Amino acid sequence: MNTATVPEPRTAATLAARRRKIEAALERVHQAIARLRHEKAQVSAAAIARRADVPGTADAACPVTGAAVDAELGG
Repeated sequence: MNTATVPEPRTAATLAARRRKIEAALERVHQAIARLRHEKAQVSAAAIARRADVPGTADAACPVTGAAVDAELGG
């Protein structure tokens, strides 16, 4: 039984890749919100998802981006 707390190299690489992907999606969400505000367009979850190229069900796909959208919409 392996009780080491350090992940195996492939696992660590997978986790790092997932972290980068989430951070990139979150940055796109913030940029999309800023663009929508600048354009004085209606800010909605669907509009943010389209502009940021993230799933419309951001809560299920990535809770971090879903939380950013919820915070923007006041929910």
